Amino acid sequence: MRIDVWSDIVCPWCAIGRSRLERAVAAYRESGGEAVEIRWRSFELDPRSPRSTAGDHAELLSRKYGFGIEQARQMLAQMVERGAGDGVVFDFARIQHGNTFDAHRLLHLAERHGLQDALKGRMFRAYFAEGAAVGDADAMGALAVEVGVPESEVREVLASDRFAEAVRGDESLARQLGVTGVPFFVFDERVAVSGAQPVELLTRALRHAEETREPEALGDAAEACGPDGCPI
Repeated sequence: MRIDVWSDIVCPWCAIGRSRLERAVAAYRESGGEAVEIRWRSFELDPRSPRSTAGDHAELLSRKYGFGIEQARQMLAQMVERGAGDGVVFDFARIQHGNTFDAHRLLHLAERHGLQDALKGRMFRAYFAEGAAVGDADAMGALAVEVGVPESEVREVLASDRFAEAVRGDESLARQLGVTGVPFFVFDERVAVSGAQPVELLTRALRHAEETREPEALGDAAEACGPDGCPI
């Protein structure tokens, strides 16, 4: 079974969604489910973002969405608590904002080596917990090398526009599917799930995709990041 997941590195609900999906896949496999392949699809929350955006995270959030600084800080504190409940560390004081296009290109390269999921997890941890600059191509390239992607290929990708069409292709497909927020999961091209749904629903989606042959959407609206709202 293949699971396609549209997400962005700077999306906290995507990091939580990945953690929940890991646990859902483990439960599904333990109950006798078939082998699962996860394919991470590109989705940029802000394609026009500069490579680097300086500023306090709460202040940037406040300016972007037009609410008070204290409300922004409260939202971030709540997200830290939610992340902790799913084993995801959020250190918003260290976050360095930036454009994610090159990071997505590197994820496509990592897929060629069977290392895409490893790199996705490493990028989430580096951005949200370690203060890595997501818009710094060299910093993201170093993460790719760290998980095992050949350094020569990383350099080649970053010195060219390789995989740019793959990123745009993922985003075009997302628009065709009506994806407006991430994470967005598609199980075996049949069962769609939107948002960071609970582990139990994701596990049910895996079993349902194995049994059904008809396209279907599961679950009510769940937390997600989109252009109009996300504590990023």
